[in-house]
Amino acid sequence: MLSQVMDCGTLCDPSRLRGFGVAIRRARAAGGAHATDRTISSRRAERPGSTGLRDAFSKQRLFQNAWKELYPHHLEWVSLSQGGKVTSVDAADMTLVTDFDRRKAAVANVIPPQKAGRIAEAAGVADRTGWCPIDPGTFESKLVPKIHVLGDAAIAGGMPKSAFAANAQAKVCAAAIVKLLAGEQPAEPKLINNCYSVVGPDYGISIAGVYRPVDGVLTEIPGSGGVSPLDAPRSTRAQEAQFADGWFNTITNEVFG
Repeated sequence: MLSQVMDCGTLCDPSRLRGFGVAIRRARAAGGAHATDRTISSRRAERPGSTGLRDAFSKQRLFQNAWKELYPHHLEWVSLSQGGKVTSVDAADMTLVTDFDRRKAAVANVIPPQKAGRIAEAAGVADRTGWCPIDPGTFESKLVPKIHVLGDAAIAGGMPKSAFAANAQAKVCAAAIVKLLAGEQPAEPKLINNCYSVVGPDYGISIAGVYRPVDGVLTEIPGSGGVSPLDAPRSTRAQEAQFADGWFNTITNEVFG
């Protein structure tokens, strides 16, 4: 029995540039005035079956509180319903076009809608959503037997597309393949995810969860996780930033040696 493991990554498809996430940094006139940052809502195909249209995002209140505290008058989030849908870009004129406005940018970071990498399409493991349906217990492709897909490319139910999640999935996948090669049934897995975001120096926030297969889909176990408290003191934010650095160092050493 031959098994292949694919971490297909994520591909930005230039042909799908209509409706993407943008962060605009618009410098005001010279003379010491602060730059104004404006974050426009994204249209991203993160979850198969959804439109990807966003009026909310993960850790939203934590992020917005941090922006207000750390970067007052610098950042404003424009939600989709408030005109944040970008429909096209005029690169020559450095202009972003929304449904209702045109916004000129000094610096624009454009994030197109995403999908699994071309290797997934070539292998036949990506479906019409652009992502790869998998068995949540083994990460074996539901479209091509004996190919296992993990990381961002996989349709992992409620489990986020994060480095922490991909690392956990890789370990479960490897253990499952060992069992399958021995002709045994893999045990039902439980997978952990903890996403850290360092919003500024000594300012970290996080969200955590534990997931298991339920009716063929990875589903968060009720009560297993949560997000950083909204009213945490700065000492707690600093501690979370240290945790984030520690996690990064640990996973980097674990993966690359």
